[in-house]
Amino acid sequence: MHLLQQLREDPRVTVRKDGSPDPEGTCVVYWMERGQRGIDNPALDVAVRAANELAKPVVVFFAPILSCPHGNLRHHNFLASGIPDIAEALARRRIGFILRPSHHLLKFCAEVRACLVIGDENPMREPEAWRIRMTRQIRVPFWTVDADVIVPSRLLGREHFAARTIRPRLQELLPDFLQASGNPKARRPWTPPSELRSLAADETFIRKRTLGRSIAPVCHWRAGNKQATRRLQTFVEEKLAAYPEQRNHPEQDGTSQLSPYLHFGQLGPHTIALAIRRATAPAAARDAFLEQLIVRRELAVNFVRFNPAYDSVECLEPWAARSLAQHTADLRPITYTEAQLENAETHDPLWNAAQRQMVLTGWMHNYLRMYWAKKILEWSPSIAVAFQRAVRLNDRYELDGCDPNGYAGIAWAIVGKHDRAWSAEFVNDFETPAGVI
Repeated sequence: MHLLQQLREDPRVTVRKDGSPDPEGTCVVYWMERGQRGIDNPALDVAVRAANELAKPVVVFFAPILSCPHGNLRHHNFLASGIPDIAEALARRRIGFILRPSHHLLKFCAEVRACLVIGDENPMREPEAWRIRMTRQIRVPFWTVDADVIVPSRLLGREHFAARTIRPRLQELLPDFLQASGNPKARRPWTPPSELRSLAADETFIRKRTLGRSIAPVCHWRAGNKQATRRLQTFVEEKLAAYPEQRNHPEQDGTSQLSPYLHFGQLGPHTIALAIRRATAPAAARDAFLEQLIVRRELAVNFVRFNPAYDSVECLEPWAARSLAQHTADLRPITYTEAQLENAETHDPLWNAAQRQMVLTGWMHNYLRMYWAKKILEWSPSIAVAFQRAVRLNDRYELDGCDPNGYAGIAWAIVGKHDRAWSAEFVNDFETPAGVI
């Protein structure tokens, strides 16, 4: 049991319900939610190593339910399209896979007599509430693993207010955690009981639940770990070298466009970072990308983890509150309703083009997202209304909506989060917010 103790003490692991694994249990269950991939997944690796130590098989339980209140058919379709890749990768590692249309994890654990349950960490409000309820109700040990970031979020200890404060801490800890996954195989293969039901990996589970269908799926994106890996390879080989010069030029398409895959966990940050480090591109290009992937992205996750007001105007800093209060009564010569914004019915052709791109393709270049959010502030009757409009539109249409990067970007653009007060001579200078990858 020495290995189990080592796993419990891993900084990425949070022991939510302690105790010894049930000796009468038949398997270790990995509750897949945020890390929707069967390889390069630190949480799944913990489950496999624990199961091998206990001489038990591993089974993944996946009920693909979106945690975002604005989730719709577009998001579900992308999520579902990635499931066959998960099933294929798990089979190669001799890991079982049970796909259910509903999130009855406790019932499933009783069906298979789980001895230990491993889950993903997720700082978003709704998923964290699921984990809190599970901790109260589950009868066996329950651990969660912070597998969506490279440096475990809890090691940062508090909310950081800018990249300059979080960067030194991340750089200090990075060598300990930026390591390739071993992708261990389960020593004991999973043999499901004959009465255990599961959807097929390619089954259209979407029709089994009620979804908002007004926002259609997009054909521009192909989902899954295989497609994400191909996109990463193409970026490394063809675009990374010019990334510092081209990332802020939407017409040159110099970004990686990996954010939907990161959001759904179809590709992990460790995989991306190690591929960038191995690349032959100039060091300046590699460093520029890793700044966005690690420092800016993990700053956004830190924000959501430690600030419960991450999706509202209440997340603003005191200096921003004072500045915005001074301009609350400013005249707004032009205002629009949310419906007009949603339909791209403004007088600004650039803004309309960005909005239409998001509506039609599920993606918007991050430099335009800054402009997009700031104009919503200008055209809304109040700061609070602007913030909520930006959140709703972003979460409805973006494939990577309902994500820490999105909330941090909106907060940066509208209420100065992760920014600072600028004196007059620097009024035209600004930092780049999270997520320009």
